[in-house]
Order: sequence, then C-alpha cells, then structure tokens
Amino acid sequence: MTEIGIVEDTLFVPLIGRIHASEHFPWILRDEKALELRKSLPARIFREDRQGEYTLVASASRSAGMDRYVREFLELHPDGAVVELGCGLETTFHRNDNGRTRWFAVDLPAVIAYRRTLLPATERQTLIAGDAFDEGWIRAVRASLPDAPLLILASGLFYYFKEEEVLGLFHMLRGFGRIEIVLDAVSRIGLAMMRRKLMKDVRHADAEVYFHVDSARELAGRSGGTVEVIAEEPFYRSISRRGLRLPTRLCMNISDRLRMVKMVHLRIRNCA
Repeated sequence: MTEIGIVEDTLFVPLIGRIHASEHFPWILRDEKALELRKSLPARIFREDRQGEYTLVASASRSAGMDRYVREFLELHPDGAVVELGCGLETTFHRNDNGRTRWFAVDLPAVIAYRRTLLPATERQTLIAGDAFDEGWIRAVRASLPDAPLLILASGLFYYFKEEEVLGLFHMLRGFGRIEIVLDAVSRIGLAMMRRKLMKDVRHADAEVYFHVDSARELAGRSGGTVEVIAEEPFYRSISRRGLRLPTRLCMNISDRLRMVKMVHLRIRNCA
C-alpha cells in the first residue's frame, strides 16, 4: 500500500461515513461505489470505536450536500466540468455523472497513486497529481477545456489551511474563465470543537486545522472582490434525521441553529 501522511490519511474518514450511511441510512446517502470498495480497504479503519454516529453522519451529509450542488450545476451546464480538489477517495463522479461531463480529481501524488489502485480514472475522468494551491492543475484543466464553466468542489479540504492560503487560491483562479466553488466550513466555535473533539474521535489529533467561516459575505469581503457569494446555508438543512440517535439529531439541530457548520457556494469574479 502507498504510504499516506497524517493529513492525507483523513481521506478514509469520509469514505467510512459514506459506507456507514449506505448500509444504515440510505435515505441520507446511497453510495454503491463506496460499498464496492469496502472489501479493498484496510481492516483497521473499520474499528467500532473509531468514529461515533455523529461523525459518520456528518461525512455522509457533506457528500449529500456536495451532490446537490453538483446536480444543480449540471442541470444548468450539462457540458460543464467538475473539479474535485483534495479528491482523496471521493466517489462523487459515480453518484452524479450525467454521461457528458468531464471530471478532474486533484490531490497530492501519494494520494493519487493510492486512488489509482482503488478508483482508476474512467474515460471522462482525469487524475491530476499536484498541490491544490499551485496553478498547475487549473492550467491543465483549461488546456483541456478552455471555455467550459467549472464547478470546483473543496470537500473537507480547507480546514487544514490558513485563510490567507484559501484566499490566495481564490485569487489564483481569476483569469481562468467561469468558475464556481462549493466548500464546507465551520464557524470559529465549530473550529474550536473540531480541534478538541472531532479530530480526536477520528484518531487524527495531529492534523492541525485552521480555516473557519463565520460569514461567507465577510470572507468574500476579505478576498478583495475576488469572490461573490451565491449561497450560504446550514450544513444539515436538507438532511433527514430519520433513524438517527437522539444525541446525533440534537447535534445536527444545534449546529444548524448556531450555523456552526455550513455549505458555501462562491463565484470567482472578474474572470477573463
């Protein structure tokens, strides 16, 4: 197995969440490809004490939220393209492909090498080994599709980077055509809780987290006009609570009421 570093090893966390939801809460998310992968994954990642129900549901809910944005984008732009930054072992393509769209998956070389062993690219998928904050990947995408509208997914990615790095990424994308970005984020309070509890729950307490969003509009303001906000919504707004334990439902309700976790949809402004 390819060696995976501390941060990259978190790629197993959302995959386990998708598998758990598919087996127990398919009304939240049903991911056939994730279920297929189960037998190929290291047995150690399925320890019963590794994650609680809330963490598992949070991972599946993020995927369900990303799916909704992808489907809305593809309805408007069926010949557009989807780019997954920090793709890890995401199976978004397999849940949402419309038979026409080009998909690009970007991650660090070790992760892409491991991904190839489990999820080799299909005809309309391209795997790109590189740094999400380096412009090499966007140049590669635009060399292939100069004019297509792009939807960039940053699912569970930005937490590990500082705000100036994220804003730098937004600025880098100016001049590369029509681009929208969907990301998930926590508030300052949510970040403190993530540091204290969630990272320990999933056994990655050594993976530092930094990025938070109290207000998407304030974040856009700090971008110097680089981005505009299309939408900002509570993370669990569209997620069914059916069948979940009371503590999980309470955590979801509190999170949404206090906007501790959210989905953010942005558009890059002043593009060429």
